[in-house]
Amino acid sequence: MSLHPQYLESFLRTQFYMLRMDGPLPYHYRHYIAIMAAARHQCVYLINMHMDEFLNTGGSSEWLNGLEYVPQRLKNLNEINKLLAHRPWLITKEHIQKLVKTGENNWSLAELVHAVVLLAHYHALASFVFGSGINLERDTVPPNGLHLVVKNKFCVCDLANDNSIENTSLTSNSTENADYESEIEVLMERMKKLQEEREEEEASQEEMATRFEKEKKESLLVVSGGNLISVIYTSFDNDVVSVSNSSRYIEDPGFGYKDFARRGEEHLPTFRAHDYSWEDHGFSLVNRLYSDIGHLLDDKFRMVYNLTYNTMATHEDVDTTMLRRALFNYVHCMFGIRYDDYDYGEVNQLLERSLKVYIKTVTCYPERATKRMYDSYWRQFKHSEKVHVNLLLMEARMQAELLYALRAITRHLT
Repeated sequence: MSLHPQYLESFLRTQFYMLRMDGPLPYHYRHYIAIMAAARHQCVYLINMHMDEFLNTGGSSEWLNGLEYVPQRLKNLNEINKLLAHRPWLITKEHIQKLVKTGENNWSLAELVHAVVLLAHYHALASFVFGSGINLERDTVPPNGLHLVVKNKFCVCDLANDNSIENTSLTSNSTENADYESEIEVLMERMKKLQEEREEEEASQEEMATRFEKEKKESLLVVSGGNLISVIYTSFDNDVVSVSNSSRYIEDPGFGYKDFARRGEEHLPTFRAHDYSWEDHGFSLVNRLYSDIGHLLDDKFRMVYNLTYNTMATHEDVDTTMLRRALFNYVHCMFGIRYDDYDYGEVNQLLERSLKVYIKTVTCYPERATKRMYDSYWRQFKHSEKVHVNLLLMEARMQAELLYALRAITRHLT
């Protein structure tokens, strides 16, 4: 993230506020909720970080043995943690009512909003961690068992789909470089053409709706990897959790992402941002129930959405607005969220298939991300530009989760 210092400052300010400043939840609860969220994606890097923080803020070491050792009210977050992480569109006001109903294990609305913000933050952060190749590795030096260290290295998973990403065959360097350069030229030409078409003629609302449905259905055809063959770490150190036992912090580990627009299923209505948006609805609700967090989140969303250096690989003075919007809106499209004023035809024009595979994997199944997926798209772009993509994906995912949860809370209130 330090490649983008403006964004990093906003991110750290928000995370510091969630974890360390006054708020509805006790400090040790905050770190345990972070562990529960990271465990949904087996994100050992984040789990271990917050195990230490949990103990440092007075948490009981017994709780780290698993969910059966924690208070019932924390266990009650399991359902919303699971749905937020994998299928947020299934969250209803009934889920909220169940958590806040009167009783000894109930949550206040303020506490629940704090918990939801933490869950969404750490689900999305797991996407960034895996998407950027931040991984735990065995350290071969110590003779007394395993010591886990963090390195920027992707999981060495063997994914069936990894071999089918198009255009990744190795050729001579000179041919490759020419291909890469032409990829950028093609992308820039498409951006220019789309801009001209937009200025000449605007598509009708019916046409825009049709293009959204088409893109939503086409996202079904973007297949992520097969079942993850994970690198299993066996730890001899009680202070370090491994991939194999991260499931102690979740229930129903087999529950995962399923496409919003599954074939033959029409019962799930599209979430129209026009009816419930972050700017007009989510922001004020979250700010009212958890003071000031709305301003910090809003700043972070705006920061990443507007962040630009006006470059694309070796090209300068490029307006990348269209590309950034396509990335953000494609993530929301996979979560069933539609913007009435956006032409989803642009997504297909601007995001090539290997990039879509990467986006879907990092957003929906981050634990399956591999280096080959990362390398296969935008091959001439700088690493910092690809990190910027990951920041956009992370924030788009977090906002999508929050929109569904906050809409359910609004419905509960009304």
